This record gives sequence, C-alpha cells and structure tokens, in this order.
Amino acid sequence: MRRGIAATALVASFALAATACGGSDSGDKADGPVTITWWDTSNATNEAPTYQALIKDFEAANKNIKVKYVNVQFDQAQNKFDTAAGASGAPDVLRSEVGWTPAFAKKGYFLPLDGTEALADQAKFKPNLIEQAKYDGKTYGVPLVTDTLALVYNKQLFQKAGVEAPKTWDDLKKAAATIKDKTGVDGYWGSTQAYYAQTFLYGEGTDTVDAAAKKITVNSAAAKKGYGTWLSLFSGKGLHKADTTADAYAHIQDAFVNGKVAAIIQGPWEITNFYKGSAFADKNNLGIATVPAGSTGKAGAPTGGHNLSVYAGSDAAHQKAALKFVNFMTSAKSQATIALKNSTLPTRDDAYTDQVKADPGIAGYGTVLAAAQPRPALPEYSSLWGPLDTELPKVAGGKESLDKGLSNAETAIAKLVPDFSK
Repeated sequence: MRRGIAATALVASFALAATACGGSDSGDKADGPVTITWWDTSNATNEAPTYQALIKDFEAANKNIKVKYVNVQFDQAQNKFDTAAGASGAPDVLRSEVGWTPAFAKKGYFLPLDGTEALADQAKFKPNLIEQAKYDGKTYGVPLVTDTLALVYNKQLFQKAGVEAPKTWDDLKKAAATIKDKTGVDGYWGSTQAYYAQTFLYGEGTDTVDAAAKKITVNSAAAKKGYGTWLSLFSGKGLHKADTTADAYAHIQDAFVNGKVAAIIQGPWEITNFYKGSAFADKNNLGIATVPAGSTGKAGAPTGGHNLSVYAGSDAAHQKAALKFVNFMTSAKSQATIALKNSTLPTRDDAYTDQVKADPGIAGYGTVLAAAQPRPALPEYSSLWGPLDTELPKVAGGKESLDKGLSNAETAIAKLVPDFSK
C-alpha cells in the first residue's frame, strides 16, 4: 500500500484516456477475444514485471480474453481514475488502494463482487481484509496484497551498539543516542508524512476522527500527545532532523539501505529495495519489529494494501472477463508467485507456502500484522491525511507550531466530513 510515495513508478507515455477501456474503446472484434484494460499502480521497476508475466499466463489459459496492461503512477492513479470513471472511460480493472475502494464504491464506480467469480474463494481470504473492502454491506474489491508499517532496523548496527529493538518511543530515543555514540550513525530517521505519523495516534488510543461518533479528533488532547511524541523524534542525539523536501522519502530510504541510519518506519513494499542496499546484502541483517508503543502501552500501524476492483461502467462482456481475471490474479497460486518475486504479503493464508515464509522480509512483516489497525468504514478516511500532509512538514520544519498545524488540519478535515463535529 503506497500512499503517494511510489515516485519511481512509471506512467505510460501515451494518454491514459486512450488506454481506458470501459467496454467502449477496446478495439474488440465481434468474433474475436474480449480485451480488458487493467490499471496497475505497483512499482514499475520492482513489481510490475511479475504482474505482466502473470497476465501472459492468464491469457494462455483464457484464449478469449486479452489484457491491456497500463502501469499508472500510484500518486496520480486515484485522481486519474476518478476523472476517467466520471466520464465513463475508466479501465475495466483497477488496482485500488484499500482506502480508495469504499470511496469509489460510494460514487458507484465499482461493481459489487459478492456472489461473482471474482470472490469465489472469499472464505480463503483474511476476514479483516474482506471487511476493509466493503462499503454499505457489499464487497467492492478482492484483496491482492496487504501491508502495514513496522520498525525496520539494521541488526549489525544495533548489535554493535548493544541495543535491542525498542518497545516504546522512549526506548527508541535512548537506543538512538547509544547507537550514535557507539557507531557514529544516527539511530532513527522519522517521516513527516501523515500516514507514517498515524502510528503515534494509535499509540495514544486515538485517530484523526472517531467515525462511530462522527467526531473530528485530530486536535484532541490524545492526538496532540501523539503528535508531540512524533515531533520530539526529530531532535536529540542520534535522531535525524526532519526532511521536509519533496524527495524526503527517497532520502530516508537511501540512508537506511546503505547503513547511514540504523532504523526507520517502513512498509513491506520496500523489501525488494532493502535487499538491493549495501547494508542488506545479507538479507538476514534486516530487523523487523512492531512499531514502538505510545504512553497507553498500545502499538499499532495502519492496515494497508491493495484490492482488485471492477469498473461498474464496463459492459457485461467486459465485466465477465474482468471478474475471471480478478479471480486468477488473487488466487493462492498467483499470490504466492507475487510474494516470491516481489516480497509482498499475500492476503490469503493458503498463499503462505513454506517457500514464501522462508523470505525473511515476509516472515518478519508477518509477525507485526497482528498490530495492524483496520481503517474505519468511512469512504473519506484516506483523504483526511491530505490536510495533515500539508501541515505536518511545516510543524516538523519549525515553520508553525504543533497547535497551529493541528488547528489548520482540523479546519480542513471539517470540510471533508461536514457532518462531523469537532
């Protein structure tokens, strides 16, 4: 589940509108195969080749279906699909981030999948991931990959400093200082992105909103405490200062994989990139632990991932072909293949073969999934991080106070959920 961070993904060089199918611009012949279009939002370099190879397998087994593959940059895909669907020109299948699924379902852009071939194996999927793909009682996506955030760390640097994976944020501060003293390397580098800061809210038992009570809680006392802890991790011995540049994600990632910082918070979508770094030529040097706990003793991170969803605007023939394709791509065999090639986490237990579980990255992240916190059933939920992505870098960079930043975010969030109280 990438949240506007997969900047390395490539966009097709031709206009996406021309590639969109929607059952109307597919080039199908009356007596020929049905051609469906799939917008894939995975990393174009590390992940897309695996999906393209699976498409060939699918086409070989289904001679009457062709798949037009389009890799769409993740941080642009949501808006592009929204525009295309509104004009009845969307792709037949979308790799939809879990937060987009209920939002697009609410707009009527996705086909309900209950009782269709796409969900024939529904009982095999992790129940919480199926629940996260629902809106208003119906299921609008089939889970393809899942993820969460973890504290990833360099075992060699931790061992050299004589410290263990921290259980709390205070432990992390102490460990970072010791690592700096013993190795000369910063112990931790935090992110200013709202998605990553979410773990600090969970550690205080709160969230940006209380969906059940229809109340905005981003500026509550508990949230301020969580964000205060987040802010405190940008200053102090062994704590890297905040990077508020547009390339901050890449800077943090590069420093970690090359042993220039001992620990960061990151998701499993970067496992393949971890292994490419000089610090993790030995894969077993990658440490993976549950994110540290807040003052409540709770530790948690958002449940992320991607579903495959079918466009409601496609005609019957294209929908039928799309449902078959979704079933194939989310099968246990396909998910195991994806996991082995891309080091991403499957969404069904029967895809966790012995070979898949032998990957230290997958095994490590598998142990922290229990602390992952599902998102509330609120279509607007993912969009609530937008205002925070504007304000938090200003706060971390010292351009405005935490109180001011959270107040501004609260005002902006109120416009996104106007029926919520403050």
